Amino acid sequence: MSLRLHDTMSRRLQEVVPLEPGHVRLYTCGPTVWNRAHIGNFRTFVFEDVLRRVLEQRFEKVTHVMNLTDVDDRILNNARSAGHTLEEETGPWINAFFEDLETLGIRPAHQYPRATEYIDEMVSLIERLEGRQVTYRGDGSTYFRIAAFPPYGRLTGLDPAALRAGASGRIDADDYSKEDARDFALWKAVSPEDIGWETRLGRGHPGWHIECSAMSMALLGESFDLHCGGVDNMFPHHENEIAQSEAATGKRFVQLWVHANFLNIDDTKMSKRLGNITFLPELVREYRPSAVRFQLAAAAHYRKLVNFSFEPLAAAAAQVEALAIFRDRVSDAAVERGGSDAGVEIARDATERFDAALDEDLNLPLGVGELSIAMRAANRALDDGPISRASQGALLALLYHCDDVIGVLPLVDREREAALDAATRAMLDQRVQARAQGDYALSDRLRAELRERGIVVDDTSQGQRWRPAS
Repeated sequence: MSLRLHDTMSRRLQEVVPLEPGHVRLYTCGPTVWNRAHIGNFRTFVFEDVLRRVLEQRFEKVTHVMNLTDVDDRILNNARSAGHTLEEETGPWINAFFEDLETLGIRPAHQYPRATEYIDEMVSLIERLEGRQVTYRGDGSTYFRIAAFPPYGRLTGLDPAALRAGASGRIDADDYSKEDARDFALWKAVSPEDIGWETRLGRGHPGWHIECSAMSMALLGESFDLHCGGVDNMFPHHENEIAQSEAATGKRFVQLWVHANFLNIDDTKMSKRLGNITFLPELVREYRPSAVRFQLAAAAHYRKLVNFSFEPLAAAAAQVEALAIFRDRVSDAAVERGGSDAGVEIARDATERFDAALDEDLNLPLGVGELSIAMRAANRALDDGPISRASQGALLALLYHCDDVIGVLPLVDREREAALDAATRAMLDQRVQARAQGDYALSDRLRAELRERGIVVDDTSQGQRWRPAS
């Protein structure tokens, strides 16, 4: 099979066929760094990480660009109020974003362009649009005239005549210098005392939408393969990206548009008004990052609304622990010449079913279900006695192939190491020595003491194994 994704523009599954054979170019909308990204944002970022991992399994090369929006009205207002430069205002939030990516094991994009680094490219793109006569100026600002781009609204299926100004909270509905309230700012004029750039367009700063068009085309080309984001980006941001990009180049901007649905908290949309916005650092104080990642990645299909509540996190932690225990059991299994080869067939069939699930619009929940079925069958085979070296290798290869997409086992290993302080590590070492010397009474006493410290110890044919208690 080939990888097919739901294209928002055509509203149907489309095969991923790169414009450059074997090389997928992917752009994902990154955070606007006016505050810390919340757990709803990370539902989208984890989905994009899963997609990136699947693309890397299917294609020779993937180039992933994620922008950092480090200039917009909210950032400028915050900087002005605090007396900060833009870098002083955005630096802490950018650092926090990268910390959170590391916490959840999200693979770094190949490039993280910042809007403030691409002002010249934005100005040049706006000048191209002026040359196409789809812009106008008012009070020193430059606007895109939506009426000059008849295909506007294809992505969301909206009628341009019915569009409502201010729908996203990011449109200047009260800007009376615009010809039409639906039009959007490409370049916003500012006074000499405000933060801005001196350019051929005058002193000002870019509008939100022109940033992504300029950065994506500069780094990936005027036409590229995949553009992702949350459903909240579809209108007006992605509609406006399409309009300004295609009006400037006369080319199709993006081959496939893929969007992740919202994340709710306890069946309620996150909002400042309700006070239910959750940030990752506070969440991982109580729950392991591996469980959080598993819940975001595999609790529901990426196009479905997902309800993120704390009760399912316990179930997610149990599923992650089952993967880790299975890995340990297979690694420690009795392997003999002439042992059972059942694991080879189990792994081959499960790999095919897992990949088929991911190939059909990235259905990771179904893929995880197929892996769970295979693990149960493999555990029965392990219960029956020794297995062959081929079985052991095939089962481990299956697990690592699947987790290359799920992405939790490296987090489990990190969590296990973090659970050990110096004293606990010393007790584990002492227990190994006690067993080697045949002092099983001391070994049992240390096991009980370690349990009180939250460490579960198992003795296997390969030696002592330990894990944090659930």
